[in-house]
Amino acid sequence: MDERAARTAAAEYRIEDLAHHSGATVRTIRAYQDRGLLPKPERRGRANVYGETHLARLRRIADLLDRGYTLASIKELLEAWDSGRGLGGVLGLVAEVHGPWTDEEADRITRADLDAAFGGTPDEEAVEEALELGVLERIPGRDDEFLVPSPQELAVAVELYAAGVPLPAIAGHLRELRAQVEHMAHRFLEFTTEHVFARYLDHRPPTDADATEAASLVRRLRPLAQQTVDAELARAMRTLAARHLQQHLSPNGPPLPDPEHQTVALPASTIRAVSRLVGERNTSAFIAAAAEREVQARALDALASNSPDRKGFGQSD
Repeated sequence: MDERAARTAAAEYRIEDLAHHSGATVRTIRAYQDRGLLPKPERRGRANVYGETHLARLRRIADLLDRGYTLASIKELLEAWDSGRGLGGVLGLVAEVHGPWTDEEADRITRADLDAAFGGTPDEEAVEEALELGVLERIPGRDDEFLVPSPQELAVAVELYAAGVPLPAIAGHLRELRAQVEHMAHRFLEFTTEHVFARYLDHRPPTDADATEAASLVRRLRPLAQQTVDAELARAMRTLAARHLQQHLSPNGPPLPDPEHQTVALPASTIRAVSRLVGERNTSAFIAAAAEREVQARALDALASNSPDRKGFGQSD
């Protein structure tokens, strides 16, 4: 074992070999060197020699990139590691955040079974929309089978379709729901960061001990977001479903929708941008005021364009 470890530690690579073993390109390796992400190789005469430390560093960079980190933030983490502050806790925190947030496991479905679940008639447009939404994912080399990241989500779509909801309506509902859920997730993260994680992440990069403790807290708090949403959704459905049924069972039937108050789904990114601009408490008022101003501007333009006298200001006969 010791002899094999010694041989591994003494492994040497030319840049082409390092690229082959790491999966990076020669150009990428050189770019990492220029940016200080990768140590310079050892010079042997006219050749550059790389070792296992370079290979390990490249694999770590690739892993962090896959997790969504930028090269600038990766450089900060690696510099902390190189200065002896440790990276184990930080990597543990990264792994914890990127771990599964549900016990649900992905599944697969054949194209034949998919078609059968939705009426038996192939619908290419619906499949493409499901792929765009991430309800289905392609499997390389398999045109007759899909990966299903959330079997529960697909099962809901199947039941809604069986109940008579058209596929375009199901997709539209999912888009609207997703925007609202992303907003809730964003608010939960802001809330927990402000009151829980700020003390661990107020210096960049965090110390190894702080990162380790933060990872432990993520593990403890992970189920709270879903539990809170589940409880509040159950409460809202119990209240609103009873009220909705009562309205439909009344002699006069359900009231007509109030044209003065309608719910409009906005992208989560738009809501976040407005919230950062005017604050969370003023977001709804700002969006309503902006929409009203746009409506008024267009009304004025329409009036001006329909005027009997369309001569420009300052013009005379």
